Amino acid sequence: MIRVVIADDQPLVRTGLATLLGLEPDIEVVAEVADGAAAVEAARAMRPDVVCMDVRMPGLYGIAATRELTGPDVADPIPVLILTTFDVDEYLFGALEAGAAGFLLKDAEPAVVVDAVRSVAAGNGTLADSLTKRVVQELLTRRRTQPVTAARAHELLTARELEILLHLAQGMSNEEIARSLVVEVSTVKSHLARMLPKLGVRSRLQAVVWAYQNRVVDVA
Repeated sequence: MIRVVIADDQPLVRTGLATLLGLEPDIEVVAEVADGAAAVEAARAMRPDVVCMDVRMPGLYGIAATRELTGPDVADPIPVLILTTFDVDEYLFGALEAGAAGFLLKDAEPAVVVDAVRSVAAGNGTLADSLTKRVVQELLTRRRTQPVTAARAHELLTARELEILLHLAQGMSNEEIARSLVVEVSTVKSHLARMLPKLGVRSRLQAVVWAYQNRVVDVA
């Protein structure tokens, strides 16, 4: 069972999301809160598989709350899926830098939201299709002023870990990577668990961002 905490300051949104997720046989909403501080408290107390986090909330904003739950200094991170109305780069890149495992806009189709929760819970992460091009373009713009650093991947990673990183950058799931490399899914997960700390990241999504920033992969 996938256990979910919902954090949103709008009661109608909280109720609607809880109802949507509650209809799924494999998802259970264990808490609904109205601000970032309450989200951090509930998540730490209940250890859900996913926190669905709004950005603009009273007191502690969603991005700051995300950093407290899954940022680089957190020893035992809790996956966060950002769900927001605001399609602005400040929130998108702020969420990724804070360690969010996924980012969706609230106008996404219900099935997309449910799939995103499952994806984040499985450790796969998710990013709205409409935002992917912007993320990649921003990374390309940023790195034009940076030295070519692809060699870092070869210094940090084993050959198998590098293979898995390249597959991640193609948007593959653990199962798809396992089939491609003819290994068990558990083997892929083990390699991922060792690879992410080497890159200084917390999620598959951040690993892909790292790969683009460091010219390990490029846009065709």
